[in-house]
Amino acid sequence: MSEEDGMMYGWYGGGGVWAWVVMGVVVLLFWGGLAVVVVLLVRGYRGGGGVHYTQGPQQDDPERILAQRFARGEIDETEYRARLDALRRRP
Repeated sequence: MSEEDGMMYGWYGGGGVWAWVVMGVVVLLFWGGLAVVVVLLVRGYRGGGGVHYTQGPQQDDPERILAQRFARGEIDETEYRARLDALRRRP
């Protein structure tokens, strides 16, 4: 095959070692990117990025809800303590 034939078919005599290195890096990046996409899709379908839910409906206990409201600043400390005492006194 002459040099002219090689140019016609897209082969220019090779690129040496660096062509193989670049090709290997590109292949690794492709498969790595594909793996990342698959993992992100699977996590998305499982329920929000790795958050695992328990069997059945999860019910927050009243003390936890009250603590969350206090942490968000919806109620002050006096109201928090009064409601917490009321919750703990109920049967």
